[in-house]
Amino acid sequence: MNFKEVIEEIFIKVSGIEAQGKLASYIPELANVDASHFGVHISTTLLEDFGLGDYNVKFSIQSIAKVFSLCLAYKLIGEDIWDRLGVEPSGTGFNSLVQLENDQGIPRNPFINAGALVISDILLTKLDDPKKDLLSFIRTLAKDVDIDYSYRIAQSEKSVGYRNVALCNFIKSFGNINNEPQEVLDFYFDLCSLETNCKDLSALLLFLANNGKTMHNNSQVLTKIQSKRINAIMQTCGFYDESGEFAFKVGLPGKSGVGGGIIAIHPTQYAIAVWSPKLNEKGNSYKGMKFLEGFTTLLDFSIF
Repeated sequence: MNFKEVIEEIFIKVSGIEAQGKLASYIPELANVDASHFGVHISTTLLEDFGLGDYNVKFSIQSIAKVFSLCLAYKLIGEDIWDRLGVEPSGTGFNSLVQLENDQGIPRNPFINAGALVISDILLTKLDDPKKDLLSFIRTLAKDVDIDYSYRIAQSEKSVGYRNVALCNFIKSFGNINNEPQEVLDFYFDLCSLETNCKDLSALLLFLANNGKTMHNNSQVLTKIQSKRINAIMQTCGFYDESGEFAFKVGLPGKSGVGGGIIAIHPTQYAIAVWSPKLNEKGNSYKGMKFLEGFTTLLDFSIF
């Protein structure tokens, strides 16, 4: 299967369209990003890789980082994780408080903000140095990758994170946050500030296309069943209330972030990362969504 030819054809086609939408300006630092950036990179289980455009430019991965924190928490506490989290699409905004009232403080899934706050609480409890330990875990997933927290972006998010403060305290009131809310929030904002590029992002998440094993040293990060379940949640919940649309048009598990990045996984085949900062009305990358729809359509090859 010639991924290179397909990527080149779709990249040229999508590059020629105007990126509708807008930057995530409610986070001050993200409002300063050059909206013209567009990059894509694929890493395959046959150890092929190929990129086009701005695939080497670092960007804020935002909620894509929630895949990493979920994987580490799942690795640490196993199936007990689902006592504190659901696995259903939310059907509401990613920062909604509405469902928490009805669901007694149990977030619908790990990828909405409430769910990621609970994951952050788990990691704070289980790790000696959560921020350092999470970064160390992520860096073991691929060889020679450049990923780190951005103090600048974390501070920018903290300056406007009032809804997340409310979410964390609300969940705490139901007894589903064990640590002090301020500690959980500090870790959560750092998590969302992680920066890398499309090339490294596709390499880092390739283990989810390889039954939970890394490609560079064959390390078992997650069990085969755990890897399957992470992919399932990405399929149904990875794009907030546009997850159904993504499944319908693209047909791959994936996760987006308001920094304009998208990661998509084809189990047994590849991980592909796309970045274009302008977001559609659902908060997902406009060109990223267009590219991945064209990519799987031309390949005639998705999980369905």
